[in-house]
Amino acid sequence: MAEIIQRDGTWTFDGDALRLVPGRDKNVGLLRRSLGELAVPLGALAGISFEQGRKAGRLRLRLRDGADPLLHATGGRLTDSADPYQLTVESDRYGVAEYFVDEIRNALLLDEVPTTAVDRYLLPGPAVPLSVSAGDGTASFDGEQVRLEWNWKTEEAKAASGARTLALADIEAVEWQPSAGLENGHLRFTVRGAPTKAPPKYDPNAVELWGFKKDPLMALVAAAVQARLPHPSAPAPRDTPPEQLTAAGDGADHDALLRRLRELGELHKSGILTEEEFALAKQAVLRRM
Repeated sequence: MAEIIQRDGTWTFDGDALRLVPGRDKNVGLLRRSLGELAVPLGALAGISFEQGRKAGRLRLRLRDGADPLLHATGGRLTDSADPYQLTVESDRYGVAEYFVDEIRNALLLDEVPTTAVDRYLLPGPAVPLSVSAGDGTASFDGEQVRLEWNWKTEEAKAASGARTLALADIEAVEWQPSAGLENGHLRFTVRGAPTKAPPKYDPNAVELWGFKKDPLMALVAAAVQARLPHPSAPAPRDTPPEQLTAAGDGADHDALLRRLRELGELHKSGILTEEEFALAKQAVLRRM
């Protein structure tokens, strides 16, 4: 086992997976702290590097394209303090960092892990239920529905339409864009059959972000939704023989429904769903099984 402990966080490698635990240092971003501990399977890694500096260095993990819904949803736009795949290393631990890098690289070579893109997510994405208030609204996601609610800062034309509930089945894509300079950011959902070119300020399927402290947390909602959408690189159905497609689809659907039952149980246990709501939702899932 290899381990490096820093104020920025602790990384541990057991030969099969990397465990990334954020530190409590003031430079650790809110998104990273909220995301919490991550377990990254060795097969999701494309590489690791260590960059030395005069006062501090930095470990960087490189994941295979398409392995992580968070990286897909954020499109490489996370800041260093928010990026869970970076670790600041103090100068007196450079030797430990170099040893850590060697251990990971040797494991990648021994396991012959490819660096190519993947067609399925190898990390699960943030846990649900999840709710974040930032910008001009609140975005909540329970695993099956996204709910958007507005606050007093919302543009009147958008707020007039009331709160929005979007079924996961109706969402085609999700986009998170941080604010940059004078440009505001947003969390936007592309809904099937309802395309729009309206700016996020007026789009009822988008939350506008202004660069405040909690804005990056909207990336967690984006990643949680992204993890449950079809993978963008998944093979098209026509590429699979019909008999194999049916078998694979049934298994995937069954697993998804079992996962949904567990999520409903957690929602009920935490008091978010009433007894009646839980019973109705459970029966709906069981009918699909």
